[in-house]
Formats: sequence, structure tokens, C-alpha cells
Amino acid sequence: MHGNDDLSSRAPRPQTEAPSPPSGADRAQAPTRTPFAPSSPASPHPRRRGPRPVPPGVEYHRVLAGDKRRVGRGLLAIVLLVAGLFASSIVLSVGAAFIDAQTGRTNPTFGGTDYTPLFLAANLASIALLIPWSMLLQRWLYGVRGPSLHSVLSSFRFALFGRALLYIGPLWLFLSLIGPAVMPLQDVHWSTATLLTVFTVNLLLTPLQSAGEEYGFRGLVFRVAGSWGRGPRTALFLGVLVSSLAFAAVHLSTDPWINLWYITLSVSLAVVTWRTGGIEIAVVVHALHNTLAALVMTVLHADPNPALERSAGTGSAALVVLCVIVAAVAAVVWWRTRGTGPALTPSAPRPERV
Repeated sequence: MHGNDDLSSRAPRPQTEAPSPPSGADRAQAPTRTPFAPSSPASPHPRRRGPRPVPPGVEYHRVLAGDKRRVGRGLLAIVLLVAGLFASSIVLSVGAAFIDAQTGRTNPTFGGTDYTPLFLAANLASIALLIPWSMLLQRWLYGVRGPSLHSVLSSFRFALFGRALLYIGPLWLFLSLIGPAVMPLQDVHWSTATLLTVFTVNLLLTPLQSAGEEYGFRGLVFRVAGSWGRGPRTALFLGVLVSSLAFAAVHLSTDPWINLWYITLSVSLAVVTWRTGGIEIAVVVHALHNTLAALVMTVLHADPNPALERSAGTGSAALVVLCVIVAAVAAVVWWRTRGTGPALTPSAPRPERV
């Protein structure tokens, strides 16, 4: 009895060491001492600061997918992408035309036929600017880092790029050489200095122009439209469809053969991007096609102005050959990835670089 009385009399002793209940101004700070209390009563779900991480284990076109489809935001991204493309093209092309006019030349921007190096550089650079513009739009509207547009690893895979260039390069060089042999070309007189300048501009900027279209359409638009579908098949269908239609539309062609080529190229490169988890091979195919064709025409002194014409009747059934070849490239990529399936983002977050 006495022992129990002693224990009961000592039981409340630990309570005497606990802090007394807060009062006055100290009472408002009491919830912050408990580990389960929110940091701010006014914002139970604080907004994330910094970029949104790339979701683990998803395909390239599903990186922007979330609980909500956010179709309106996606349409805004596509409109801003296209608006930025045309805005940069107008500003740079008009600026180049004014400079050319000071030297007595009228380039196609002002309705002339003087295909000057400055006109060429302005047009190529305006499309190349789609690379940073696409990254900026993704970061601004979706919170995902821009470099994630490179690939599922958020980095440009130069090894894959090099292998694709090694395998596909000779094929496209052959096509670029036989093209002028079967298609009529108009000669143009260029001075040696102009010829070398046009050649250099094409060599340096045409690959970047091609890459700009890939980052814009097989990158951003493919991802934006892919985020609208709930299931993987629906997402892939929407991504391929919307990116291909948008790519064909911005070229403003009314010729059925040319549009067939644009759609086939876009669908094929979207499939390649999906299977490989990045745009490296798509950039290789697109850059080889544009750059080699431009360089061959420059060497042959061919007039490049007809290539700017995309009205009905300017295309031909010969473009079907290119359609078959680019579709075959996509088929080979699909076949080679049949065992692994499409590439996915890493399952675990990558360590931060220091």
C-alpha cells in the first residue's frame, strides 16, 4: 500500500518539467513547435519553388502529363511557339531586307529575287531560335527545365547522335546527289564571294534551323499534345497527330505532294523520338536532308528561289520516294527497339551536378 502510494505520488513529477502553456503573444507560436503543424496556416499547400522534376519512368512525350489535361495551357503553348516563330522571322527578315536595300539589292522579303547571304542567314536564324524559345515556354508554362527537351535523360546524347549520323549520312548524301539529276534546276549567277558566303551560311546555320523545328514540334508540341491523353496509346496518337498537323501548317503549302512529305516526315520523326526517347536521330535526319540539299544546290549554282514556292502544282510525285525512305528509317528504329520498348525517364532522380 505504501509502495503504491509512493508511486502514485511520484507519477505527476515529470509533468512539472514540461513547459507551461503559452499565453499572449507566445500562444501564436505554439503550433510551430509540433512536428505535424503546417508551416503557414494560410497556405496548407505551399507552391513549389524552382523547376518541377521530370517524372520517373515515363516516355518522352509524357513528361508534361499530370492529373489534369490542361488543354487550354497546351493550346497557349502551341500558339506562342508559332507566334514566336513568325515574329522572329519577320523581324530578322525585314532587318536583312533593309540592309540589302542599302546595297542596291532586293531580296525576296521585299518581293525581289536577290537571294542574298543575309536573307538566307536571317531566315535560318529565325527558325533556329525555336530551340531556346521552346525551352523557355516549357519552363514557363509547365515548370519543367528546358534541357529536358533533349531526351529522357535531360541531356543531348552525342553518342547516339554520332551513330545516327554515321549510318544515315551516306544514305542521305546519295539521295541529295541523285535529286538534281532527275529534277530540273535553274542556274543562277553568283560571284565567288557570294557563293562561298552562301555555302558557309548553309553549312553553319541549316543544321541549327533543322534542329529548331525538331525542338519546337517533335519536342514541345509533341509533349504538350501527349499530355492531353489519359492512356499511353491515346497520348501517343494525340502527340503525333497534333505535332504533325502543326508542322505542316506552319509551312503554308497548298500543294498536296509537299504536304504529304511534311506529314510523313513529321509522323516518322515523332515515332523515332518516341522510341529513342529523344530528338537526336530526328535532328540528324532533318539536318541531313536540309543541309545536304542546300549545299548541293549551292555548288551547282542552282537558283534557290523556286524552293521558296509552295503553292499548288510546285510539288511532284517524286516526293513519294523521300516519304518511303523516311518512313523506312522510322521502321528500322522501331524494329531495333522492339526488345526494349520506348526509352523512359530514369526511375530514380539523377544526382545534382556540382
